[in-house]
Amino acid sequence: MTITLCLLTWNEIDGCKHDIPQIKRSQFDDIFAIDGGSVDGTVEYLKHEKIKVIKQNKKGLNAAHIQAVESCKTDAIIFFHPKGTISVANTLKFRKFFDSGYELVIGSRIIKGSQNEEDESLFKPRKWLTILLAITASIVWKRDDNTVWDVLHGFRGITIKAFGKFNPPTSGLTIDIAGVVQSYKKDIKRIEFPVKERSRTNGSTHFKAIPTGLEILRYLIKQLFLIINPFFAN
Repeated sequence: MTITLCLLTWNEIDGCKHDIPQIKRSQFDDIFAIDGGSVDGTVEYLKHEKIKVIKQNKKGLNAAHIQAVESCKTDAIIFFHPKGTISVANTLKFRKFFDSGYELVIGSRIIKGSQNEEDESLFKPRKWLTILLAITASIVWKRDDNTVWDVLHGFRGITIKAFGKFNPPTSGLTIDIAGVVQSYKKDIKRIEFPVKERSRTNGSTHFKAIPTGLEILRYLIKQLFLIINPFFAN
């Protein structure tokens, strides 16, 4: 199994400076970045570090994933956001799962042995929403194989063949939940492994809670309508 490490960046100079030096490049068959239009020196830093940078040609997280897969020349791809919140060493854990036949592999902040940045807080809105969405997706669409609990984590890997079965939305920010839903629908072999998430040391999230949550809910409602009427298909 040949594997590409894809860095998804958009103004992540601090995270890149923290994470890039820790990447074990010899463990991947290819590495490149899809950049969403950084103006903080991220692109220049990546190029200085001899990492190919591909300018994103359409806005949105979904579009970034699609362009990454179209640019990929290996059997599988790992998506990693270099923002200093997840240990880079976790990128080395995917290969054993791909080699064991899994097609969708997710670094989970929800399952036993993991850690979510909200775990030390009394109020955990993002974590609770993720669990609620995971339960909903599992009840409605899962028929067999493993349940995915961290349905909103972008740190994941997928085989190019499996991605080709998804027909993901080409715009928006729903690619993470869409990947899980489609893995249930298409019987994609899936698995999670625990990761520990830290809070950002610099910058803020690009995915604001309320608008992102509403977009995800609209996606799920549309998928529920598909059960009743295929007219609502993408």
